[in-house]
Amino acid sequence: MANERLRAAISAKGETIQSVAQHIGVDPKSVERWITTNRTPHRGHRWKAASFLGVDEVYLWPSVEKQAETASASELITYYPHRGAVPASLWSSLIERATDQVEILVYAGLFLFDNHPDLPDQLAEKAKAGAQIRVLLGDPDSTMVQQRGEEEGIGGDLAARTRITRRYLEPAMATPGVEVRLHDTILYNSIYRFDDDVLVNPHVLGAPAGQNPVLHFRYIPGARTFRHYMRSFDYTWERGRPA
Repeated sequence: MANERLRAAISAKGETIQSVAQHIGVDPKSVERWITTNRTPHRGHRWKAASFLGVDEVYLWPSVEKQAETASASELITYYPHRGAVPASLWSSLIERATDQVEILVYAGLFLFDNHPDLPDQLAEKAKAGAQIRVLLGDPDSTMVQQRGEEEGIGGDLAARTRITRRYLEPAMATPGVEVRLHDTILYNSIYRFDDDVLVNPHVLGAPAGQNPVLHFRYIPGARTFRHYMRSFDYTWERGRPA
């Protein structure tokens, strides 16, 4: 039986067997066999194909669902009951080791810059070395930031904190590769991505972010949790505006 889902995904994306093969780094005949014989490719090739086509690999190859569930469970490194329980050494280590991507989604995230005063300079240096730096801050004039401030009991102070964070970032924003955008979305989670590690800080209604749990995930090919959160980041990034 042919893999009609893969065939349709390629067509819907406006791609061809040749362009998909080129992106993945395989022979076009391999991609053709994936379609005509419904052969399941290796895990790394599945991830590249699914990412390139903008769909989940389990949709394209349902037989790997159990494998993906097992891998996803393995992505969770540890759980912290509140943000203050995350070791300072972990933040420093993740920041220092990141070489390819640093992506931050917050309303303010001021604690990170207060605790790491050299962070803007570090981000600029990483960008100069070829890393992609993307930071999403809450729009201080937006209704959502105002509402979150009221819900957390700090009112306009949250908007003020977002402005302070942006001010901290201003020197780094002049460096190509450092991009900062403002967003006005409902922030369900703060996300701190450093290469293959991501710290996710879920938000609880009525509680400041610092009082809420933090989950540490590490990317594993074929798993979905890391990619699931990063798709959320991309969704917000597309709707943000340059700071």
